[in-house]
Formats: sequence, structure tokens, C-alpha cells
Amino acid sequence: MRWVLYPLAFILVLIVIGLATLAAAATLAWPNLPSLETLTDYRPRIPLRVYTADGHLLGEFGEERRSVVRIGEVPAVLKQAILAAEDERFYEHPGIDPIGILRAALANLTSGGRGQGASTITMQVARNFFLTREKTYNRKLYEILLALKIEQNLSKDQILELYINQIYLGQRAYGFSAAARTYFGKPLGQVTLAEAAVLAGLPKAPSAYNPVVNPARADLRKQYVLRRMLEAGFIDQTAYRAAADTPLQTARPQRGDSVAQGDYVAEMARQIAVEQFGEEAYHLGIRIITTVRREDQMAARRALQDGVLAYDRRRGYRGPETFTDLNGIDKTKGEQLDELLSDVDDVGDLLAAVVLEASPKAVRVYRRGQTLTIEGKGLRFAAPMLAANAPQARRIRPGAIIRIRENGDQGWEILQLPEVQAALVSLDAKTGAVRALVGGFDFNRNKYNHVTQALRQPGSSFKPFIFSAALERGFSPSSLVEDEPLFFPAGVTGSQDWTPRNYDGKFDGLMTVRDALARSKNMVSIRMLQSITPQYAQDYITRFGFEAAKHPPYLTLALGAGSATPWEMASAYAVFANGGYRVEPYVVSQIIDGEGNVVAKVDPPVAGQSAPRVIDPRNAWLMDSMMQDVVQRGTATRARALKRGDLAGKTGTTNDYVDAWFCGYNPDLVAVTWLGHSQPRNLGRGETGGSAALPIWVDYMRTALKDIPEQPRPRPDGLLEIHLPDSTRAEFVYRENMPPEPPVYPSLPFDLSPATESPEEALPPVPPAPPPSAPVAPAPVVERSFGSP
Repeated sequence: MRWVLYPLAFILVLIVIGLATLAAAATLAWPNLPSLETLTDYRPRIPLRVYTADGHLLGEFGEERRSVVRIGEVPAVLKQAILAAEDERFYEHPGIDPIGILRAALANLTSGGRGQGASTITMQVARNFFLTREKTYNRKLYEILLALKIEQNLSKDQILELYINQIYLGQRAYGFSAAARTYFGKPLGQVTLAEAAVLAGLPKAPSAYNPVVNPARADLRKQYVLRRMLEAGFIDQTAYRAAADTPLQTARPQRGDSVAQGDYVAEMARQIAVEQFGEEAYHLGIRIITTVRREDQMAARRALQDGVLAYDRRRGYRGPETFTDLNGIDKTKGEQLDELLSDVDDVGDLLAAVVLEASPKAVRVYRRGQTLTIEGKGLRFAAPMLAANAPQARRIRPGAIIRIRENGDQGWEILQLPEVQAALVSLDAKTGAVRALVGGFDFNRNKYNHVTQALRQPGSSFKPFIFSAALERGFSPSSLVEDEPLFFPAGVTGSQDWTPRNYDGKFDGLMTVRDALARSKNMVSIRMLQSITPQYAQDYITRFGFEAAKHPPYLTLALGAGSATPWEMASAYAVFANGGYRVEPYVVSQIIDGEGNVVAKVDPPVAGQSAPRVIDPRNAWLMDSMMQDVVQRGTATRARALKRGDLAGKTGTTNDYVDAWFCGYNPDLVAVTWLGHSQPRNLGRGETGGSAALPIWVDYMRTALKDIPEQPRPRPDGLLEIHLPDSTRAEFVYRENMPPEPPVYPSLPFDLSPATESPEEALPPVPPAPPPSAPVAPAPVVERSFGSP
């Protein structure tokens, strides 16, 4: 018996010595523990957030996505899931759980590994706030001591609240509220039992159990948490079975999701915040309220994407993006197929998929988590590359990576990532507040903002500013100008012969200025510019906000051969829309700091009140009247689909179909659409402003103007009404410009019925010098500045 007692006594002595050593170490370490001020005055790093004018999130920036919630806002089902997964006896132990330690040790001994840990929630709070994750006895001792100190100073609910808000849960999400939005696209209060189990399973290993990246492992972890909840008595068998059988559904940005729609606006706001606050802007909890409205922004994004895809369909299917080797791949194993798609990102609702089988009648594809069969109308666009005679390098075959999109009741269809870009910006005509802005097809694919950065030739969309200048030099809408050929020899241009032409190659003789704008006649525009001089026009357009240096004083100015951004064009057209006042576009209305104080607020000049008048109100009214004719019977008749009488605007197409524009408005709202390539190249014959850019404008305005009544603009004083021969309509001229004898109007030789197509103009190969009456200078090269996409 004695031989048994001696070893036991020796072990007991070792235990006593160990406990005494621990007590001594704890006694020495206790005074050196850090202050708990970080916990008692909790100031988490809150990201910079950008919102619409009506309170919807557009974007957030910062290393940590976090949304702080109070413990009372946390649903009971989530608290129970957290306790079951991490610390069932949290409300019973003093910060450390001896029973939990013994249970974990036994479980690990039984399994032969380290499957369960013994850290309580309080210990995890201590580690997350004060300690590193190194695995040393010294660090563990400090963790235990800090847990005891925390329990002495904070209530259990306060500790759990800190844990719920601070813990890292993957994908830059800190705290369960941010994780609920990141993984399930919903606020914390709306998570289901199954979703709560997934979230509660993340702290153990956020990367391993990420439901987006590793759905299979996340589901296994969910099952474990649910079993623990059942064992702890938090849920019954029925609830357990229902949640266990619920398939994992994670969120991805939907077409109607504001966060997915407003990336370009959010980026503009971020730049403003960083300029004001520096790098601190990313974690001070700053909120930026923009001027855009959620419904307008969503409509703009939808219209732009639909317009780009419609253009892409007209140009034809180019074939799969790339090909992968399916040899050795088990097509029934989702994990292996997911690996093939791991480097291919979805672009909006254009989803990446790998082709498993392909024939002219059906294509079977795998897309993360599901196998789909596409047939019928869904194959129509890609049909040429399913044919037997399709080029091998572009043919859809097993292993091809393609793009698919769900098309509502019509099922899935094969599409492709478009190469072309587009831009749309709309703004309040009276204040300049931006209502919607989309700088490209997809921000994540191309962050270059074509609204604010892309300097492009505006083509005929620039003509209204030349016509406006002409009104100030004695022309009127009823003035007669020849639409006849022009020729400028090399001696005049300083470069080479230039023979400008109309888009349709036809010349219609003597015609009114009004009809010339409606029909976008180049010869009339050039002759008017000759009359008023390019130098006068160059100076005049600065009233609209254009930089003179970007619009050289040569005759090509009449055809929009300078350069401007959609942002500048929208600002300039607002002058016509609001009756002659210059307003500055702006996208941020106010900035609010982390304490809720408004630190910056925009008080914009308002048309008719504080904004400066830059053109005569009669000029603005006449130009509006002429541009309404562009819509009603000219190159923009597609806009008549909106069935409104207060719409005005102008189409624009540049030489070789490089850029397509439509700039239009009603008295409340200005919108500009552009379509082209980031690096300029031909869009294809017939891709004019009327056919490529105007449909985007119409689709957007259909939503933007749906609740805005028509607003006829009252005629200003100082205009004299005249009646044209052979016409039932009246015309107006400046009173002081009325000729002493009425002009003789010939019978017009062309059809004035509404256009069914959208005739446009082509810019000359080289710009000419000013007319012979002015000093002749070498013609400059028309510069384009585009930046890197």
C-alpha cells in the first residue's frame, strides 16, 4: 500500500507547488493588467458609409465592416446559438468555466485531437481586445486574469454585447450584425434559426466555415451548432429538424440592390471624405448623404445595363470567355467544378458557368452549387457558336466558361460580358443635385468613371450651344440658311482639303434654323458658325461651363469636335432646362460625423433665386422650343414613347461611330447618356446617338419622370410672334431683331414628317481653320483625353 501512497503524495505536492506558483504569478501580474477603459468606453472602428438621399446604403469603406447593436436588439435565437456553440454556461461561471474545461479535455482525449477549446466568451473578449493569439502559457494566464477582471467590472449582458459587436467573422465583417448583412443580406433582427446557427459557427474558424466560399463545411458546422442547441434545451426536435433541413442560401447583390447599383457614386463620396478627413475617414463612423435617390439610381443602372446588352446583342456573340480541361473532373462533384470557377467572378447578374454538355438544342452547365439546362430562347443569342461549322476557338463545348443570366419566367439565357461601356448622369435642373449616376457597365470590372473622367467628342449634341450663340448674333429659329455643299481647300485649312457632309449625304437647300437643328444638318451649323465666327462661339460656350481650351475656335466646333464629359454636358444642358441659369452639379449633400453631428452641408445656388443668369431667358425658351422639335419630329423621335410634351434634347454621333450621345431634359430633370469604348474605336455602322444612347435615356426617364406632371414653360417677354407662310404654326424672334420686311419663305423641298430613324452627322477627317475673312492658322489636331480605364 505504501508504494501507492508515495507517488500520490508526490503528485499532490507537485499540484500544490504548481498552484502556489500560479497564485504567485497571478498576484504579481494582477496589478499590471491593462485598464478596462477600452471596454467601458467602447469605441469600435466604424467604416465610412455612403447613403442615398432617402436613406439607403450605397457603399461602405474601411478595413472593418461593422454595425454596432445593443444587446436588446439581438434576437434570442442568435444569442442561444452563440451560447450553444461557444459557452453554454456563460451566465453561470465567473469568467472561466472549470466544467467546460474538463468537458473539452475529455472530448479531446476521446477524439485523440484538439477539437474543442475551453475559452469562455469572456476570455475571448479579453483576447480580442488586449492580447495576441500566440499559444503560450504566459498569454493564457493573462487571458484568464483579464477574464476575471472583466467579470468584476461588467455585467454579463455588457460582455456578450462586446463579443457580438467585436468578433471577426470573415469577409471583413466584424460583429454579427455586419455578418448577417454580408452573408445573408438582411438585418440582424431578421435572421432565421438556420442562419443564426451558421453565424454562430463562424468564430471558431471564419475562413473554414465561410458559407459563401465553403458552403459544404459551413453546413456541417451549422448542424453541429443546432445539435448543441438541442442538447442545451434551447430548441425542440421539430425546430431542430426544420433548421437542419433548410438549405444554405447566401446573399449576392441583386439587380435591385442599392449597394450593387451605386458603386460609382460611393467612390466619388469616398474621395471627398478622404480629402476632408484623411485616412481617419475609414474608421470614424462618418456618414455621407448623397443627392441620389434610390429609385432613380436603380432605374439608371437597369437602363444602362439593358442598353449595353441590347447593343451587345446587335453586334453578335463572340464565343466563350475561356476554356478549362474537364479531363479527370468528376462532373457530379461540385467541389471540383467550383475550383474551375474559383478565379472567375460574377459580374452583376451575368453569372459565370462551366459547360458540361453542349448541342444546338440544349446546353447543360454547372454554376456554383447547381446544374442547369438551357434551351429554346435561352440559346438564341449564342446559337452561331453552337452550330457544327462554328470556329473551334469560339465554339461552345464542354469545358467552356460562359455567362448566363436568369431571365424571369423565360428561364436562363446565354449572354456575354460586353466590351462596350456606357455612362448616365441625371441632375436636378434647378439646383444641380445629381439624382442618378452610373459611370460604367460594372464598377468592379472597370472603375473608370466615364461620367466625370471620359473626355469625348460630343458630336451634334454640342450644336445647341452653337445655335444659342447664333440667336445672340441676330439669328432666329425662322432664319433661312443654305443646306448646300461646302469645300475648304488645303490652303485655308492649313492641312488638307475638307469637304464636310451631312450624315445622309443629302442636301436640302434653303431651310430654317429650327428645321436644321431638328434634322441635325451639318452645313447649316457650319455656315452659322462662319457668320458669328468661331472665336465668338468659343467665348460664348464658357457661359455654360465649358473650358474654351477644350473647344478650339475652328469650324469643326459646329460639329462638336471639342471634348467634354457627360458631367459637363449635363451641367450645360441644365441652363436650357431651367431658363438660363448656371448651376453646378454636386453629389454630396451633407457629411455627418460618428457622433451624429453635421460637419458639412451643401447650400447650392438655385435657378431663379441665387444662381447666376448666363443666357437671355428668351434664348433659353427658343432653344427649348427648337429642341422639343428634335424630339417630336427630328433625330430623337424615340423619346416620344414617353408620351410627354415637355421633353427636349439633342442626339450626337461622332466620326466613324466612335461615340453615341443623347442629352435631354424636361424643366425639372436633365439626363445625359453616352455609349462607347473606353479606348475609342468604332461602335459599328448605324450605332448612332438615336439608336444606341437614346434608348437608355428613355428607359431611365420612364421611371424618373413617372410622378412628375408635364410642365409647359411660359413664354418670356421680349419675343415677337410672327406667322410663317404655308404653315399653321407661329414663330418667335427677339423683338429688336424683327426685320423691317417679312422674310420670304420658299416651299420647303423636304419631308417634315416625324423621322423613323435617327440621322446623325460625321465629323471631318481634319478640322479647318477659321473662314477666309479671319486670319488663317494651321488647323490643330483635335485632341482626345480619355485616361486609363
